Amino acid sequence: MASALGSRTLSKDDVNYWMHFRMINEQQVEDITIDFFYKPHTISLLTCTVLSLMYFAFTRDDGNPDSNLWVGLILVISFFLIISVLAFPNGPFTRPHPAIWRIVFGLSVLYFLFLVFIIFLNWEQVKSLMFWLDPNLRYAKREADIMEYAINCHVITWERILSHFDIFAFSHFWGWGMKALLIRSYGLCWTISITWELTELFFMHLLPNFAECWWDQVILDILLCNGGGIWLGMTVCRFLEMRTYHWASIKDIHSTTGKIKRAALQFTPASWTYVRWLDPKSSLQRVTGVYLFMIIWQLTELNTFFLKHIFVFPACHALSWCRILFIGIITAPTVRQYYAYLTDTQCKRVGTQCWVFGAIAFLEALACIKFGQDLFSKTQVLYVILWLLCLAFTTFLCLYGMVWFAENYGPRQKSFSECEDSIYTESGDAASECRESDSQSKGCEFESRAGRNCRWGE
Repeated sequence: MASALGSRTLSKDDVNYWMHFRMINEQQVEDITIDFFYKPHTISLLTCTVLSLMYFAFTRDDGNPDSNLWVGLILVISFFLIISVLAFPNGPFTRPHPAIWRIVFGLSVLYFLFLVFIIFLNWEQVKSLMFWLDPNLRYAKREADIMEYAINCHVITWERILSHFDIFAFSHFWGWGMKALLIRSYGLCWTISITWELTELFFMHLLPNFAECWWDQVILDILLCNGGGIWLGMTVCRFLEMRTYHWASIKDIHSTTGKIKRAALQFTPASWTYVRWLDPKSSLQRVTGVYLFMIIWQLTELNTFFLKHIFVFPACHALSWCRILFIGIITAPTVRQYYAYLTDTQCKRVGTQCWVFGAIAFLEALACIKFGQDLFSKTQVLYVILWLLCLAFTTFLCLYGMVWFAENYGPRQKSFSECEDSIYTESGDAASECRESDSQSKGCEFESRAGRNCRWGE
């Protein structure tokens, strides 16, 4: 099989490569039932864009300079997102609509460009920009300057324990539930949870709010919030894996209740698949990739605390929780694309959303280092070296344990009927592989053959 592209003839491997990259970077919608929402309306969109721009340009009062800047900034972002819908790739997901994920990618590009812009400012310019965004930030104080941490740890009462169950504890629990839905591995989730607590210990000399009592760190954080969130997320994963996904057209549903239910289900995944980050035959490159994944995850978490400490805004401020929500949203397609790149031998490069996420993580860290030189001048190098060693050792134990478990207990058993319902077995060769796998009593292998793991939970 070969196709001609100008004077160059693409081989079968080249065609498969481009098909695989499109599957992880520009997923197509199958079985479209309402054509209106998936047909291009570029002329109509251009007309509305020009008319709205004319309206805002000639009807509003431009006597207020601050208002002009705000309106101009909002319109620049809005029109950039319109271009994102027209030009950017769909990403790996199709629910609730590919346009949503194009907008998400457009926002991530804007945030990346904003970080590039920030890095080339000086400290006074950055503070002026923050005060322009929110004048109340002039009076903001660091939480570490007005609160005390890890005080009287030997005093353990029910009242003190219950006082820790606030909105932040719920956010902690809910956040780990979402992380488990994204990662879908008990081993990786628990390793990230434990290594993060180690990270807090080693960076406590820079961030005082990392100081916690032992019972707060071990019982409330690791066991209850982290452990409970991981259990909830993995339970939802198991439930979604066991479902059979056969979507009916809303046109074939005649009852009003049924149509409303089908419309609501549009905001749920189109499919859900079992994932396996490592197996006994994993290459060194794959193991290294998982380790890099965990390092970047820790870096992203650290950026959250360093940003609010260096740029001085409280955890409840919009700059803090909006960034957390935004990072959480762009993490979903990022993890999906990185998993496909890591486990599919025919996926030769990472997806665009994954690339932008990595750039954002490092640019945030770079901004923290540039504008927090006074803080980082207090860094104790020995603690940083010990942190890297502990992180590497803990991660190695996790990866070794996951491989040992897979080698001794084998992959999860699946019958061929289950494999037929899986989105991986869409071709004849995939079905034959699954039959062969069952005959050898090794279950249905969810590995990168014929690109089957280039789908995640669309």
